[in-house]
Formats: sequence, structure tokens, C-alpha cells
Amino acid sequence: MKITLISCGAKKAEVRTSAKNLYQGALFKYSLEYAGKIMSNKIYILSAKHHLLPLNKYIDPYDMTLRDFDKRRRIEWGQIVLNALHNVANFERDEFVALAGEKYLEEIRGNIPNLLEPLRGKTIGKRLQFLKNKLGR
Repeated sequence: MKITLISCGAKKAEVRTSAKNLYQGALFKYSLEYAGKIMSNKIYILSAKHHLLPLNKYIDPYDMTLRDFDKRRRIEWGQIVLNALHNVANFERDEFVALAGEKYLEEIRGNIPNLLEPLRGKTIGKRLQFLKNKLGR
């Protein structure tokens, strides 16, 4: 099974909605579209507030980012995400694709085998360019 992890985004809808519709930024939208194109079986959002967030879960807008967390709090966040992933994935068999920023991956990447990071080391502009190219735009 292929599981894609996408970073949440700062730009959000102003009303309660499904997670896939809450995040309004271009990077999130292109990442979500790309995840569909690479035929992920499951797609989750890495959220500072909600940890591992299914696309169809309804949530309220919020203002929180991992950049605001100290190291200890990011480690705790990462442990919660890993525990949640263990409930929905098989770490031995599944392939993971991370379309997320460094802060969202630094505390979990070493614990996820079969992790692909096509955006790793790219600036936001280069991430957008990569995704647009993969989507034929």
C-alpha cells in the first residue's frame, strides 16, 4: 500500500470543513493532487494541532505550526504521529511518500522505513515547481 503524508498549510478556510478542504494554499492543493496522481491508497495530513489527520475529518480553522514548538514538544508530536501511523499502516510492507516540510518530518523520518521524500531539500518555490511539473502544468 502507498501512503502519502502532506504538510498542513497556514492558509485556511474560515469555517469548519473537511481537512482536505480546510487548507487553501497552493502547495497543499498541488501536493494533494499529486498524491492522487501517484495513486496513494491512503493520504493523511500532518497537522501541528491534529497530528495525523484523515482527509475527511471535519475540523475548525486553527492557527498553530510546528515552527512554534520547542524541540521537546516536536519530539512528543512526532511520537503521537508515529503511534497513529502504526494504527493505519504496516511499516514493514507499506511505502510512504512525504510531501512535507522539514519540521514535519524531522522527528518521524528515522522511524519510517520505505519513506520517499521527493520534496526534501527544496525551497517552497522549488516544491511548487516540482509538483506543477509532475502534474503537467
